[in-house]
Amino acid sequence: MNLNVTKAGLTATLWLCGTVLALGQRIDLKDLSAFKNPGSSWSVAGNVFADLNAENALKTTKGDGILVNQSTEKKAGSDLFTTAEYGDVAVELDYLTSKGANSGIYLQGNYEIQIDDAWGLRTSTSHNNGGIYQRWDDSKPEAEKGYGGVAPRQNASKAPGLWQHIKIIFQAPKFDAAGKKIANAKIISIDLNGVTIHENVELFGATRGAAGAEKATGPLRLQGDHGSVAFKNISVTPLTTLPKMRQGNDDDPIYINAESNNMLRSFVDIGNVRSVHAISVGGPEKTAYSYDLDNGTLLQGWHGGFVDATPMFHDRGNGTSLALGSVTHFTAKPVLAINKLASAQDKWNADTTGTGFFTKGYVLDSQERPAFKYYIYGNTVTDDVKILANGQGISREISLEKPAEGLYFLLASASSVEDLGNGLYLVGDKAYYIQLADGSAKPVIRDADGKKQLIVAIGSKLSYTLLF
Repeated sequence: MNLNVTKAGLTATLWLCGTVLALGQRIDLKDLSAFKNPGSSWSVAGNVFADLNAENALKTTKGDGILVNQSTEKKAGSDLFTTAEYGDVAVELDYLTSKGANSGIYLQGNYEIQIDDAWGLRTSTSHNNGGIYQRWDDSKPEAEKGYGGVAPRQNASKAPGLWQHIKIIFQAPKFDAAGKKIANAKIISIDLNGVTIHENVELFGATRGAAGAEKATGPLRLQGDHGSVAFKNISVTPLTTLPKMRQGNDDDPIYINAESNNMLRSFVDIGNVRSVHAISVGGPEKTAYSYDLDNGTLLQGWHGGFVDATPMFHDRGNGTSLALGSVTHFTAKPVLAINKLASAQDKWNADTTGTGFFTKGYVLDSQERPAFKYYIYGNTVTDDVKILANGQGISREISLEKPAEGLYFLLASASSVEDLGNGLYLVGDKAYYIQLADGSAKPVIRDADGKKQLIVAIGSKLSYTLLF
């Protein structure tokens, strides 16, 4: 049950959930009235874009709903504090960074959860995206001044210009009647892009750059002097009862690593739709993907760990495996990748009926990486999918055995597709990028079944990358 309440600068919802009764506050970003004395680097916008080829560059369009900080070396920005103060709290929001940017979320103005461009980084520290930042002691030797930071369990970060979702459950420090601290602050949990990166971390003191002394309540603070960054959907829910620690499965999980190139054949669920002939591929780059053999479709990609095979093998099992990292879905369901169309506006056939589709498995290269093969419309297709060496995404080259006319490839189907120029497209609500190789045919963005489709004529070969 929930009741909506409107307050100045805030949209509030009263949540009745078990033993927790709290006034959850969604910060209204029509203006900056929810913040104390916002500096000139902060504004609201209707849309925001990062430039993948330029450091610290964000472009905005007029409107509201997105909080933007533009901070440069020539004109450094300032931190932003909410007018409201909080104790025990759940903070949930979306953010995106510019290339190379650095920011942070300070709980009570004092405990920083790091935000930075950690795209493709294999090993994260407390200084990287999602890390609990270090404490600081100027009296210690130089190499020991910073201490006590906690790195995220894995790097679940996405590319600059893509929305990242974070949820933080925070327990405030406790004080007696005389003002003496009797319990440290604690991070109950942090989930980043669907991945739990921290649990039950005690904060023995404020992190570096704290706004002041530790206290029972304090504002939410967003760092604004280390680069350009944007936020939206900022929800702050004071908690009257903290959630219980998550309980793990009593059975030992079955995790499959990919320290070298590795594959697993299993069922893969995309929403409520199951791919029953899927292969997941991972490697030392800490990036992986799942491929549907029945349609020649890339289902999903992710950064972080490889595969949780517990539901596949435990007890009788159900045949499915789960990605262990921050997942980006490339499709809502398995759908045929190639169609023969009389024109670029013809309806896309969703399945293999009438196409002569027949999967021919895959071949491995010298590094044991697969290239998938299938037969369709009288032609043999090689679908060579490779994880980029820098771990930032996936390359894909589709080759036909013989040149053909009228064959189109479905690059994307999503709520939106935006042409950013120079062969770069932004798919969904800033979910991932598609970058076409130089010399590729110009894709067509078209309306289909309430969505946008991005399709392109193949000819004999098509090369592109998915960046996420």
